[in-house]
Amino acid sequence: MKGKHFYPAVFSQEKDDPRYTVIFPDLPGCATQGDTLDEAYEMAFAALGLYLQQDDGAFVYPPACSPLDIYLKKGEFSVLIEFDEAEYRRRHGVQMVKKTITIPSWVNAAAERMGVNFSATLTESLVHLIEQKSA
Repeated sequence: MKGKHFYPAVFSQEKDDPRYTVIFPDLPGCATQGDTLDEAYEMAFAALGLYLQQDDGAFVYPPACSPLDIYLKKGEFSVLIEFDEAEYRRRHGVQMVKKTITIPSWVNAAAERMGVNFSATLTESLVHLIEQKSA
């Protein structure tokens, strides 16, 4: 269903690391980080889009829990990330290109056990690299 969808995200920051880490409790393997709070929020929007978009370009929206149901540890805070499919398509162009990659077998096995979305993870990493090089 097109339109706006909201997913709770948990932001955290380690005492000795100024970066913010973001995870989505409802979306296993969907995580990102940013050097600043603003960057972490933008990266969260991008990670959400990468996670929700299927290989055929369609978007699938798993149900989201209530932010009140999230257990937060010390140093964590919860933020609702608004995902607007039309806005995501405008920002990120959704024409997909198939790539074949080679990774070590132990990395593949560990990532599969964690439920990592390989396409989303690679895309997120490349987007982050591109944004760093462009700044």
